[in-house]
Amino acid sequence: MRKFFLGACMAGSLIACNPAQEAAVKDEIIYHVFQRSFYDSNGDQHGDLNGLRMKLDYLQELGVTSILMTPLYESFYYHNYYSSDFSAIDSTYGTEEEFLQLVREIHRRGMKIYMDMETQYVTEDHTWYKDSYGNPSSSYSEYILYDDAEQRKPSSIVFDIHDLKGYDGTVRKITTVNLLSEKVKQYNRSLFSYWLDPNQDGNFDDGVDGFRLDHMMDDLDNKRRLTNLFKDFWVPLIDSLKSINPAITIMAEQADWGSYGIDYLENAGVDWVFGFRIQQAIRSFDKDRVAAYADTTFARTPQGKNQVIFIENHDIPRFATAMAQDEGKEKVGATLNLLLGGIPSLYYGQEIGMLGDSYFGKYGGITDANEIPYREAFEWHRDKDGEGMAYWYRGSGPWWDTSTVKSNDGISYEEQKADANSLWNTYRTLIALRKQHPVLISGHYEPLENTSNDIFTFLRTDGQQQALVAVNFSATPEQLSVSLTAKGGRTIYGNGEGRIEGSQLTSTLTGYETQVWLLNQ
Repeated sequence: MRKFFLGACMAGSLIACNPAQEAAVKDEIIYHVFQRSFYDSNGDQHGDLNGLRMKLDYLQELGVTSILMTPLYESFYYHNYYSSDFSAIDSTYGTEEEFLQLVREIHRRGMKIYMDMETQYVTEDHTWYKDSYGNPSSSYSEYILYDDAEQRKPSSIVFDIHDLKGYDGTVRKITTVNLLSEKVKQYNRSLFSYWLDPNQDGNFDDGVDGFRLDHMMDDLDNKRRLTNLFKDFWVPLIDSLKSINPAITIMAEQADWGSYGIDYLENAGVDWVFGFRIQQAIRSFDKDRVAAYADTTFARTPQGKNQVIFIENHDIPRFATAMAQDEGKEKVGATLNLLLGGIPSLYYGQEIGMLGDSYFGKYGGITDANEIPYREAFEWHRDKDGEGMAYWYRGSGPWWDTSTVKSNDGISYEEQKADANSLWNTYRTLIALRKQHPVLISGHYEPLENTSNDIFTFLRTDGQQQALVAVNFSATPEQLSVSLTAKGGRTIYGNGEGRIEGSQLTSTLTGYETQVWLLNQ
């Protein structure tokens, strides 16, 4: 959550292991976009819906298939969590009709769109809060969780917070919604259902393909007041949504980032959770830790469910910053993000190595501005003042003054597109490799030991093909020797200087190199 301070046939697969289904394998790669920062279509410095629609060609050029947006509903906060009105789209993004145009165009291109939702909290500006505060006779009294009978003490939210300061100095009170209220349950069914089929014609070309459920918990904020939410709130809601469109996908952000999310997959009715332990392991740049967490994550994931694999999102410092702008390490991150297994998710700007550090505690205490550094304007141009730059945070104080968006620094789409060795082209090539070899999409993950202390190896297997992925975590060349059950194979990515003799693969990997071998069956 942290908005403001702080293979086919086994687990990790997409479809059942059935050769007849191979032709139906479709890649899904999510592009997690912070739309306010993506592309400004009308010159007001806010990224918007039309701007995103204008850049769909870019997303397809990169090769992603799906878009995950941050919340769209009205809020006093730039990130649009903590809503003042769930039913209205923030006017700085555009109109509802512009959103529907975007959805239809995404579907026309064969892509998907997911909507981020957090309906557990509201600000003092929401009708439920305004009407019920100090008014026990209000028809909205049961919508809000109060700590007193007079309804003058709205319950705190996560981390015992009662209000939050915005980056522009605005302070709003925030409280918890009573998710166990039958009226609240009905409201959520209506709200979520609307976005599945806005014109109610049974044709889902204008509806979203699913939802991300932010900060999902069984006992909301561990306060022992809203308990058994999986069974009493989320499962009935998800079941009702899937009765409308069975093809939708529900992904849950588990509130505990140390969790594998297995209880969500088993008990909460969701399809995907987020691979936080893998994300954390990748940032450690410890190959044994990556292997251990990948083994556990994929082994424990129930069949038919999945993990969203990511190295960046809107709540954590940028990967390039964490790797001290070491391009070799950034490319290792790209490999693991895209080839390890599960459903890959790229955070906008990750593909060009955008920067952004944590500002927690540096300026202004608890404020929603502390995460602006990793939600900056996407760098489209060599010139930082080029067309469409979404500088909604211009003049915001230290967050603007220390912006990492600069001209001629190599971190832009314009600068990297023509460079075959750029990070952007690495992402594009790896995504294309997946599309060329379905085993890298649907194959289940299998751990594979080797003789090197620095090379991480694993298999992707789908019953028809097997691919071996080797990743050098060292900056220096390393020798790889690994035993196989396959007899022969060929490199499909990397320098191709290795060989397979009998059941032994030997190769040399240059610093931070990835090699992918397609093995004979």
